[in-house]
Amino acid sequence: MSWLALLDFGSVMIFALTGALVASRAQMDPVGFLFIACLTAMGGGTLRDVLLDRNPVFWIAQPTYIAVACGAAIVVFFTAHLLESRLRTLVWLDSFALAIAVPAGAGVALDLGAPAPIVILMGMITGCMGGLMRDVVVGDVPVVLKLGELYVSAAFGGALALWFTSAYIAPGLPALAAGAAVTWALRAGSLAFGWHLPTYRSTPPKS
Repeated sequence: MSWLALLDFGSVMIFALTGALVASRAQMDPVGFLFIACLTAMGGGTLRDVLLDRNPVFWIAQPTYIAVACGAAIVVFFTAHLLESRLRTLVWLDSFALAIAVPAGAGVALDLGAPAPIVILMGMITGCMGGLMRDVVVGDVPVVLKLGELYVSAAFGGALALWFTSAYIAPGLPALAAGAAVTWALRAGSLAFGWHLPTYRSTPPKS
């Protein structure tokens, strides 16, 4: 199994856990758990594959991904009540999922010979879109849009680091590791230390 396939499996499993945790907070039934977990786990990768015209889509080519996502949802359904803080667990699990999904998406685009802007965008889409779909469906404010947090910016930084490392230092596993490390460092720093970029603040019009 390739490193890209392993990253896809890892991101599917961890994103599915986050989706199931969101379903638990919304007090959904088991089918709701399965649906939200699968949507979260495979939403970003599906959009990536469609945009790259990668046929068939990864989870259609290998339905094992669906089984992994469903298994994660079932585990959370029976164990979520044991967690002291499901929200805290959710945000940190989500940071790990982002750090895995970004290099998975960027790596696929790089493997297909895509230029730098597409590589970076595919990393961002793979990392961010599953969680965005999850939050919109359950009626939460999408975490990617919350003020004062690095999320999309962390995905951008990680995808950029992966492309740069692959182009100028060492392709393959070192580039994937660089992308994952930068993504997680930025996201974790935002959660733990409040790192953020300046936000737009409007000024009163001049008379």
